[in-house]
Amino acid sequence: MDGGSAVVVGGGIGGLAAAVGLRRIGGEVTVVERAPVLADVGAGISLHANGIRALDALGVGTAVRAAARPQYTGGTRVPGGGWLARMDGAALERELGTPIVGIPRAELHRLLRSALPSTCLVVGAEVRSVDRTGGGRVRVPVGDEVLEADLVVAADGVRSGLRAQLFPDHPGPAYSGSTVLRAITEHPVALDTDFELTWGRGAEFGHIAFADGRAEWHAVLNSPPGLRHPDALAVMRQRFGGWHDPIPALLDATRPDAVLHHDIHELVTPLPSFSAGPVVLLGDAAHAMTPNLGQGACQALEDAATLVAALATEPGLETALTRYDAERRPRSQSVARAARQAGRMGQQLTSAPAVALRNTALRLAPSRATVRTILRHADWTPPHLG
Repeated sequence: MDGGSAVVVGGGIGGLAAAVGLRRIGGEVTVVERAPVLADVGAGISLHANGIRALDALGVGTAVRAAARPQYTGGTRVPGGGWLARMDGAALERELGTPIVGIPRAELHRLLRSALPSTCLVVGAEVRSVDRTGGGRVRVPVGDEVLEADLVVAADGVRSGLRAQLFPDHPGPAYSGSTVLRAITEHPVALDTDFELTWGRGAEFGHIAFADGRAEWHAVLNSPPGLRHPDALAVMRQRFGGWHDPIPALLDATRPDAVLHHDIHELVTPLPSFSAGPVVLLGDAAHAMTPNLGQGACQALEDAATLVAALATEPGLETALTRYDAERRPRSQSVARAARQAGRMGQQLTSAPAVALRNTALRLAPSRATVRTILRHADWTPPHLG
């Protein structure tokens, strides 16, 4: 990629990470984001070892670790407060060299942006299509300007317009059956654990504690798509106010206007390829998945690290993108299937007998089984940049 140029379409976590890596191997990069502000809002995120390792490969892992809070304590509970499974963050750290960490999305975005010169960021502009030129370069219309590049990285999200252009016969994202409401507390909250999930019937409530004492909470509910509430926080208090501590305290520490509400869509139909010519798909544009394993952003970071390594070490663009597709598509699509299954066996369950059977199985499972489940997806090592 030395001396080459790239346009990254989408300024989310995956797009920014790809841009950081491309510049690290000598690429000339422009990031185009349709939003007027580069993701300075949002809730929180957990990063497993695979995401941290990808950030290390891209050169920003140390900064992210310093801003994040390790998740050593917590687990999965029932609404009355009883434990189904405990999380052993120390065991994960022994196995992987790092615990899971929690960080506000806005802070992760800020750290990725700080590794890029501001001149390479174009905001408030939308890329609807790209065109190949006769010389193999790609023309990217951006407003009244047309950029030319050797490579286009389509990191434009679950409703990717570039994915639709490249694969017009693909059905696109499908509604998962679940919707998520989430927020970050306005002030610090006294918490006994770093991370928790609580499973009810057709509902989940979870929290992630941050380094500054605040916390992110999220509520995932079975819901018809498009349902919205005039006062989402009041609905959360009605739905979860009787659940165990610290759930009421988390809701009480939240401003009503801080609650975000999004339906969860995923790519149920796998893509046949993550690239088409000099255009490559990354993150949700390639493999949008449900959040049930906490792997969406980690898989996007894996994409970025793998793409950069392929471009740095392969003799040409075509062979680099072929390698990227071969390495990323099977793994990310497998993780997406596992996330979907986890949701069906977790938050989406509504049958009382099925919930009771699942809860009994979790209570009886040894703690090592929980660690093995996380290791199955988190134990990933990035390829060398050369």
